[in-house]
Amino acid sequence: MSVFGWGKRMENSFGGVVFGIILAAGAVVMLFWNEGRAVKRYKDLNEGAAIVVSIAADKVDPANEAKLVHFSGKTATDSPVEDTVFGFSEMAIKLIRDAEMYQWVETISHRRTSGNGEEKEVTYKKEWRKDLVDSSHFVQGEGRRNPGQMAYRSRTFTAPEVKLGAFTLPDFLVAKINNREPYSITSLNRASPEVKKNGKIGGSGVYFGSDPAAPKIGDIRVTFSVVRPGMTSVIAKQTGTTLARYPTHTGGTIDQLEIGTYGADAMFQMEQHRNKVLTWGMRVVGFFMLGFGFSLLLGPLAAISSVIPLFGSIVGAGTRIIGFLLAAVVWTVTVALAWIYYRPLLGIGLLILTVGLLIVIAKKLFRGKQRQAATAGGSDSSPPPFSP
Repeated sequence: MSVFGWGKRMENSFGGVVFGIILAAGAVVMLFWNEGRAVKRYKDLNEGAAIVVSIAADKVDPANEAKLVHFSGKTATDSPVEDTVFGFSEMAIKLIRDAEMYQWVETISHRRTSGNGEEKEVTYKKEWRKDLVDSSHFVQGEGRRNPGQMAYRSRTFTAPEVKLGAFTLPDFLVAKINNREPYSITSLNRASPEVKKNGKIGGSGVYFGSDPAAPKIGDIRVTFSVVRPGMTSVIAKQTGTTLARYPTHTGGTIDQLEIGTYGADAMFQMEQHRNKVLTWGMRVVGFFMLGFGFSLLLGPLAAISSVIPLFGSIVGAGTRIIGFLLAAVVWTVTVALAWIYYRPLLGIGLLILTVGLLIVIAKKLFRGKQRQAATAGGSDSSPPPFSP
């Protein structure tokens, strides 16, 4: 490796140290916060399960005002939702337009060279993307230019009022109704003049371009889906003829919506399961953040040792292993401290149990060594000399 290459790698490694510190510190904060969030949500749901009142959906009972209520029924709307650009309407909860443009996409990756340095590798491919890809900053942009705008963008059209029995659902609950199904367009007779002129129906959507089988950069395809009325179950605070988020004693809120007919107990169990999945998901993310963070912190060691390519590769692999071992230690300590902070009895109990197990293991190891020493001492003793 040249001196220039080695110096560049040293510079990059020390820059990585700063990012590693930020990554590791962010992981610790996130892990600690996640444990608190999980405990709080667990308490919220237990509180809700203990006080929820199941009611009939077809009548608003003033006696249940401000209470946490549960009911099931079929959603309905009195006004159709419509996409005026493409010229269709439907008696539905939502109409969803998904628009994609065929564009150049740049991918930049870094790979290790034979001299244990790094070089940037840039690749390009054409993909369908919902968002506009800015090609003006491409490393190798010549001959790879995307249009500066999309004529048609993705949109969701929602019914102005959605009913569930005698109740009007608030927007935050309507947003949770996402059981969409494909919606096919058979005619563009009511579409805007521009859509009529440039669009053609293909499959379940509309295509803007020459040939769907051989797309070109800038071609757009638009597909549609619909959320129709159906059986729905909710848990929320009754407020007049509508619903609101129910405030809990921990400062949290309860508002649930499930597609289908479910009892209150089943809905709370489902939410508790989601809470567990989210908690473990964030724990795993936090562990890998710590692992990569510590690996970056140890990066200068690998950079220094890279003067000797083989030795540098070994040290580089070693720093990653050590980084993730350190991550395991810090992850365990952070989660344990969070448990002690948020669940004192359980956290302290687990800490005492862990210390007790360590003492038992240490005692067993000590006794084992004593037995080995005693056995070794007995075997080494020689019999007294024979005397006539």
